[in-house]
Amino acid sequence: MTLHHFHLKADWPGGRNNVGRIEAENLKTKISIPKEMDGPGTGTNPDEMLLGAAATCYIITLAAMIERAELPLHFMELSSEGVVDVTNGIFTYQKIIHRPTIILEKDATEKQLQKAIRLTEKAEDSCMISRAIRGNVQIDLEHDVFIQK
Repeated sequence: MTLHHFHLKADWPGGRNNVGRIEAENLKTKISIPKEMDGPGTGTNPDEMLLGAAATCYIITLAAMIERAELPLHFMELSSEGVVDVTNGIFTYQKIIHRPTIILEKDATEKQLQKAIRLTEKAEDSCMISRAIRGNVQIDLEHDVFIQK
């Protein structure tokens, strides 16, 4: 078994509406409560970071699967949305919606197109962040996969 360790350091000057900092090997940013939740909205926040972790894990996993399947990829992008429910003052990260767009090269076959569509779903099941939050946060896919015109 191989274990990978990731480290993050955070500082917070105190109080709900202050601005703190986080620092990891390749991540350095200010943090605060978002404006939507009556915070200062400086830097990033836990809601964006969870969405970012889920989205980057998903698109990297999908890219690796497309490469292994030797699909003729022309273009790929992803937009993701996080939905946080606030009921009776309780904040719950309700769901994440991934909207991948995949365009295959003009000479792609119908079989390759169907494989790409299947991989959009398989990538979500394979992503370690998705597996970590499964059962707590609903993850939906709205894919757009087609052959270049």
